[in-house]
Amino acid sequence: MKAKVYITLKNGVLDPQGKAIEHALGALDFGGVNEVRQGKMIELDIAESDEAKAKSQIEAMCEKLLANTVIENYAIELIG
Repeated sequence: MKAKVYITLKNGVLDPQGKAIEHALGALDFGGVNEVRQGKMIELDIAESDEAKAKSQIEAMCEKLLANTVIENYAIELIG
């Protein structure tokens, strides 16, 4: 089963990369961009075929390694 994990900073956590992107877009004349938040996406291909078990395994991966849950949120998208 394939999955995508989207990791983003929690609201209230400063995002210097997002600010740099926001300023660069303005410098390139892309107006109207009010806020940019930068994150990451991780693709996984795991052997588990049961959707509930797969999600549980990926949640454990996020809690232990993939995301810093003090400052980051994560969302899991399972792909058949």
